[in-house]
Amino acid sequence: MASSETLRVGLVGPLPPPSGGMANQTLQLAALLRGEGIEVETVQVNAPYRPAWAGRIKGLRAVFRLLPYLAGLWRTAGRVQVFHVMANSGWSWHLFAAPAIWIARLRGTPVVINYRGGEAERFLRRARNWVRPSLTRADAVIVPSGFLEHVFGQFGFATQVVPNIVNLDRFAAAPVLPAQRQGLRLLVARNLEPIYDNATALRALALIRAHDPRTTLVIAGSGPLRDELERLTAQLGLTDAVTFTGRVDNAGMAALYRNADVMLNCSLVDNMPNSVLESLASGVPVVSTDVGGVPYLVEHERTALLVPPGAPRAMADAVLRLAAEPALAASLREAGLRQVQQYTWHSVRPRLLAVYRAAMNGRASAAPVEQP
Repeated sequence: MASSETLRVGLVGPLPPPSGGMANQTLQLAALLRGEGIEVETVQVNAPYRPAWAGRIKGLRAVFRLLPYLAGLWRTAGRVQVFHVMANSGWSWHLFAAPAIWIARLRGTPVVINYRGGEAERFLRRARNWVRPSLTRADAVIVPSGFLEHVFGQFGFATQVVPNIVNLDRFAAAPVLPAQRQGLRLLVARNLEPIYDNATALRALALIRAHDPRTTLVIAGSGPLRDELERLTAQLGLTDAVTFTGRVDNAGMAALYRNADVMLNCSLVDNMPNSVLESLASGVPVVSTDVGGVPYLVEHERTALLVPPGAPRAMADAVLRLAAEPALAASLREAGLRQVQQYTWHSVRPRLLAVYRAAMNGRASAAPVEQP
């Protein structure tokens, strides 16, 4: 591989807005690579529609986004030394990741697939025959967690773990624990989508307020379920206790973490949630469901409290336990701060650059792609 000062990377993925785990990771990675002197050219999979009116016409809007995207892939693949493709399940794979692989192959550009998302097992089970021809033509497949490494291994695909990156300059803990407050301040940092089950957080809040009516909840995120969740909030008599912030950027999220006592993650499906990493980095104790890759990321009663999915009573009990046992909350905080150090750019950088190097050396020597 060329030196980091001359390396040219084509980074393919979503960018904010809207803010989300993959979009934020793409934006952050581009900045970090550029900070190393690497030339980064981004190909945005969610670029604004041009003309803007095309985005209002269902069916037609896919064409208006896909054609410029394919053209951008072709141009960029001819200028860079390696493609880094942020990939996910479902139509996102078929419309964006697979074309990036095939165009890179046509142009002789090594391609690294960075697969993410907690629904990988279901997707691979249903679409393995469609995914295999593209995936086996990637020069490397990286995943952010041991959970996804295990899932891909079940289907015969070899992967390497390159974790998500958390910015400890932005998401930093206060030097001391916050002063005693009038009521717990809870935070949910997931978008308002079915798989994140924000309704369980609302039902847990209602149970918690039966013990401490001063407890409040901030739900930071946007999505199609906002109206439904606001109706549930009213039905539970929580209107004055819940704040829906809508979309929040990374800087705004850092401020919300600093103002929180506990972060709730109620997801039904998950891989390596950035919100959990950001909470650990911010010194905020985490109560999370034990689904997917979460137990690979945190350990029950050491770095977080884990509960079953869809169980408001268990989540409420975990929060009340943290309130009643400040020593446990402090222990989780300190262990989380130590744990999150492995997700800094300083720790992740050597792994990622080694993947680039291997992919480029493999293509330069015309080595065959390993078949699963």
